[in-house]
Amino acid sequence: MIDFRVNEELCIQCGECAADCPASIISMDDGYPQIEIVDEARCYRCQHCLAVCPTGAISILGKDPEASIKLVGNMIDPVQLEILIKGRRAVRRYTGKELPQSLIDELLAVAWYAPTGVNSQSVLFTVVREAKVMEGLREEVMSGLTKLKEAGQLPEGFVGQYMGMAVKAWREEGKDIIFRGAPHLLVTSAPKNSPCPVQDAHIALATFQLLAHARGVGTVWDGLFMMALSLLPDLAGRLGLPEDHLLGYAMVFGEPAVDYHRTVQRGPALVNVVK
Repeated sequence: MIDFRVNEELCIQCGECAADCPASIISMDDGYPQIEIVDEARCYRCQHCLAVCPTGAISILGKDPEASIKLVGNMIDPVQLEILIKGRRAVRRYTGKELPQSLIDELLAVAWYAPTGVNSQSVLFTVVREAKVMEGLREEVMSGLTKLKEAGQLPEGFVGQYMGMAVKAWREEGKDIIFRGAPHLLVTSAPKNSPCPVQDAHIALATFQLLAHARGVGTVWDGLFMMALSLLPDLAGRLGLPEDHLLGYAMVFGEPAVDYHRTVQRGPALVNVVK
């Protein structure tokens, strides 16, 4: 049941909910919005109807429109958003200090609002919350890669070259170039049978990154850890990643040990105009 309700005292019969419904299951046949029981299974559960109603007359899935944040007067200044996007940096230096659990929860809760194909909402956030757990994971990964290198089992090419460099830096300098000393890790994944699992997982991680940056949290997309995942078959199980999921990507994050003071300068953008 989707529990679609209309407060007729607030409803102005504008029809916006019906016009905006992606599944086209809301009708205005009797003057007020309604969804036939036989059509409820087609609902995307996107809550567009709740969001588009100008008077807050629509409730669905048991959601109270008064509990939603009103957009008018609360939207971010476009210039501030531009600065956030342009000022984002890949952080590779961390203090190692754990972030408050409440902050991590907040970042993940908001990242959950990232769009997903057909509103599947099936992205899984696999997170390392504690620095001591991260340290154990770091030791496991480096130990596994070291064994592969000593056995001559690192693959030829790009992946083997970088993993060899990581092992060398770790053994000879005590330098961690895979996790960069970050205290936290986030991996996104989604069920293989969802409409677009990899894209959904990437969008969720990008959403997490922007909010993290706005909250002063450093992040970096961790391609080296993704390489390690491909070489250490037991690592996915160690992280608790479901077998029926496709991986999106990994990101380490934490308190930065570096401050950036200005945006960089890029462009012009590569643009292909269709005529």
